[in-house]
Amino acid sequence: MESTMQNSLSHENREATLDEAIELGLLAEEFEMVKGILGRTPNFTETAVYSVMWSEHCSYKNSIHWLKQLPKDGPHMLVKAGEENAGLVDIGDGLGCVFKIESHNHPSALEPYQGAATGVGGINRDIFTMGARPIAQMNSLRFGDITKDRTKWLVKGVVKGIGDYGNAFGIPIVGGEVFFDSSYNTNPLVNAFSAGIMDPKKVISATSAGVGNPVFIVGSSTGKDGIAGAAFASKDITEDSANDLPSVQVGDPFMEKLLLEATMELADTDAIVGMQDMGAAGITCSSCEMSAAGENVGMDINLDLVPKRQENMKPYEILLSESQERMLVVVEKGKEQIVKDIFDKWDLHAEEIGTVTEGGRVRYFMGGEIVGDVPAESLVLGGGAPVYEREYTEPAYYQEYKKFSIDNIEQPEDLKEVAFQLLQNPNIASKNWVTDQYDSMVGTKTMTTNRPSDAGIVNIKGTNKALAMSVDCNSRYVNADPKIGTMIAVSEAARNITCAGGNPSAITNCLNFGNPYNPESFWQFVGAIKGMSEACLKFNTPVTGGNVSFYNQTSIDGVEIPVFPTPTIGMIGIVEDKDNIMTLDFKDKGDLIFIIGRSYDDISSSEYLVSYHGVTESPAPYFNLEEEFEMQQCVKKLILNKHINAAHDIADGGLFVTLTEMSIPRELGFDIVTDSEVREDAFLFGEGQGRVIVTVNEDQEDDFLESMMNSKVNFTLLGHVTQGKMMIDDEHYGFIKEAKTLFNEALAKQIEN
Repeated sequence: MESTMQNSLSHENREATLDEAIELGLLAEEFEMVKGILGRTPNFTETAVYSVMWSEHCSYKNSIHWLKQLPKDGPHMLVKAGEENAGLVDIGDGLGCVFKIESHNHPSALEPYQGAATGVGGINRDIFTMGARPIAQMNSLRFGDITKDRTKWLVKGVVKGIGDYGNAFGIPIVGGEVFFDSSYNTNPLVNAFSAGIMDPKKVISATSAGVGNPVFIVGSSTGKDGIAGAAFASKDITEDSANDLPSVQVGDPFMEKLLLEATMELADTDAIVGMQDMGAAGITCSSCEMSAAGENVGMDINLDLVPKRQENMKPYEILLSESQERMLVVVEKGKEQIVKDIFDKWDLHAEEIGTVTEGGRVRYFMGGEIVGDVPAESLVLGGGAPVYEREYTEPAYYQEYKKFSIDNIEQPEDLKEVAFQLLQNPNIASKNWVTDQYDSMVGTKTMTTNRPSDAGIVNIKGTNKALAMSVDCNSRYVNADPKIGTMIAVSEAARNITCAGGNPSAITNCLNFGNPYNPESFWQFVGAIKGMSEACLKFNTPVTGGNVSFYNQTSIDGVEIPVFPTPTIGMIGIVEDKDNIMTLDFKDKGDLIFIIGRSYDDISSSEYLVSYHGVTESPAPYFNLEEEFEMQQCVKKLILNKHINAAHDIADGGLFVTLTEMSIPRELGFDIVTDSEVREDAFLFGEGQGRVIVTVNEDQEDDFLESMMNSKVNFTLLGHVTQGKMMIDDEHYGFIKEAKTLFNEALAKQIEN
């Protein structure tokens, strides 16, 4: 048996060939770079290590040049982007918030249940590995044509995977978004967000230090699931991708819950030097990144000591496995028993598999042989990993979209018909079919389950504060104009937090784009970065981190068809006083309805234009960053001074949908008059930005009017809240109960049929 093992290892230690390197995902010139770094030809295991660490998913080699241009400084920043597993911002009262969003798109395209479930598990580990206890989750989901059976299969699998894992793990899901478009038919997007609370003084760093300190692997055993998942995430999705199913990880939320509790207990000891989640690239990534983050330290790792679920695993399989619920921990020498006792208590593995060494090299041993010997710095972002500045070219469609004119669109005679069609549109209708499968109440921190608000609100116990959070991106806008569309995504996230009574603090992003080698796809990426930078600087919401997911597309007859560019924005904000939490629901019959912000003759990129008129080529909707910012500052003051009793932003579907959403919770209604200077369909269904609907009761009216007159922000009286009728320009559109039924049942009917 030993002889067989030695022969197998000797085979793994032979020099790798160029064909093998290319098959593993390295470019020919990158293979030459590896030879130069090592001073020799790497063996197969080392080549596999470089292939996954130099993949886009791990190295950001095609995007880091632009990512470095995002704003990273802000008034609340404690840990900046790239410094740890996730960003950390100060929320006052001696507390910090750790938060991050990441993608699990490619695994979810092939095995939606496990792909989505392990995405949830991975993002939560990023949070608690730093010593923070997760308190809330959100997600952003994109699917293809809802009439297709495959889309329905993907939706059901993804939603069940998120619900089952999140519910079992015990962290509430407090918000999110779901969007359907045929560009996502083959390649759905599954972006998972998590936020946690901690004492900033107790941050556990993802850094190695102390020559001679032991290195532990804790949590689950290592199997063959997820091998080369990072490299897999850096490839196109094709019809043959199903052959890569081993790249989809398998999650165990109950194991993760145990790992969370053990980690929280461990964080209260002085036994830990550093700790990192084993996500993409598994042991390889954790050992190399932790070593590179230290000062002239490396590691010796004995792969024989790694707890395994399968026999006869090869060195590269152990190193590249992305089996879930595992972490690498550097322990203070002499305090090993503390770690072992804690993990024994929670019935988890805590096995010493290596030692911190001097010199910056990471060496992997198996069967008495060195199977890999690499300088850690050469494998990581900002070290020796390659950095490329890709070419980008403005696509021809961009100028074509700008030629759109509303004058070429005939206004329908029956706007009531349009209105009720929109309420049943899958991108607008209630997502309760999705959210009912999530537990939003577990943990007793959620404050918006029965108090609907534009943002998810989570209680911060022991303080008078709450945490507001939102995930946003209208990818149709970004496709029409990457810079403007991404500015809108940041602004809408801020608008949602503002309307909920919070102050926007910082963002994380999940940048989902096509092939970076396609100049037109990369042009979209560059435009999005520029737009995000400009908007974040205006709102003073620095970027704390996130991830880049390229290769989101399909290949049809040799032609690459990318998904809509989707830079998902996850934003957190602070509600300084829980008494100032603002909800979106109409409160009482007779309350006055005002629109804050100006309306324009604009239906560009609206759901109305696309789904009713079938026009897919138009620019992004009206947007002005200065007007948007001033409008939000105005709404903040109205909430702080208690001059309004409801606020809801105008977004997908336009004004009519906003008013209906405000009516539904208490089954009230509205009686409004449209603006004679704006086309009626544009006024009701246009998605021009920078507008919020607020309601004012009789006692607030004088103060509200005085406040608005003193501001520079446009405002207009629309009408008043009714008992249950929907009235527009004296025309009876129907009763809110009828609209509520259609709105709440539409998505389920489309998915279940």
